[in-house]
Amino acid sequence: MKVTLRNVTKRFGELVVVNNVTLEIADGELFFLLGPSGCGKTTLLRCVAGFYIPEGGQILIGDADATRLPPHQRDTGMVFQSYALWPHMTVRENVAFGLELRGVSKSEIARRVDEALAMVRMTERADYRSPQLSGGQQQRVALARALVIRPKCLLLDEPLSNLDAKLRLEMRTEIRRICKEAGLTSIYVTHDQKEALSIADRLAIMHEGVMAQCGAPRDVYERPVSKFIANFIGETNFIEGPVVAADDRHVVVAADHGQITSTVLPATPVTVGQRVTLSVRPEVIHLGAPPAAGVNVLRGVVHDSIYLGEIAQHQVNVGDITLKVFDLHPKIVARDSHKEETTVWWRPENVVVLTR
Repeated sequence: MKVTLRNVTKRFGELVVVNNVTLEIADGELFFLLGPSGCGKTTLLRCVAGFYIPEGGQILIGDADATRLPPHQRDTGMVFQSYALWPHMTVRENVAFGLELRGVSKSEIARRVDEALAMVRMTERADYRSPQLSGGQQQRVALARALVIRPKCLLLDEPLSNLDAKLRLEMRTEIRRICKEAGLTSIYVTHDQKEALSIADRLAIMHEGVMAQCGAPRDVYERPVSKFIANFIGETNFIEGPVVAADDRHVVVAADHGQITSTVLPATPVTVGQRVTLSVRPEVIHLGAPPAAGVNVLRGVVHDSIYLGEIAQHQVNVGDITLKVFDLHPKIVARDSHKEETTVWWRPENVVVLTR
């Protein structure tokens, strides 16, 4: 079931928390709302759920206008950050609770609860109570409780934030599996960039109540439209300078100790003399000898190195610029072991020109 938001605005007093947001979430899509605290992502999710009524705009679930419907009439299932399980009830009783409120027959409840528990792999713990479960197991029960009512849309509000790092990794793939097996349209709120990049079909980044960018994870990561997006999702190096050449194939920017060429053209054409910001991700920067006749080749000094197992992180000073470099095939290095000169280089297709 697709979900459509048209010019949705939500205020609390004079404070505009969600400002004129428009987007369409496709049938069966796992869609992420991502952004820092206070950006409006949870408020927008609660508008879809019916906990908040927007002051402006329209919310469609399928083709039905749900803007002012109460939560229980929207056919949405909600998974909360706190799990919200009844501690005195068993797993089975927690999952069945919503069906009992809807007056479903006992035989149908038993069948649907068994199906939901099997989907989240909690059948063997059906008679446990929530205090006997781990955080990951409680999260699975909360998912089963939302799934058992067979919602048209599943809403997840930072469901993994209370889990430790290892459990978060495990539950990411489980949530995607469950959503896809059930064929659910899902809207998932998080501030965790890796969570969104790893399992989303598409994502929207919120900033100060507006939708700053929307697209597939790889597109948003590799082609951010602003400094805020580039800095928020992943890590990057910013290099500022004036444009010295620009045409329909490339942009050349003057930087400390050399010129930098980009073949990723901004949406708004730039002109010679205009100051822009370049975004270069740490993992696309290479150390050592560049290809023959290569561009974007700079000399620098390794200031600091940290060995992290699968990668090494280097800080390389190039004039007044300090570049963060991720070496994906590292030798073991020690912090502050030495200050050695090096060459850094990167390809023009890995430089993004930002005008805002």
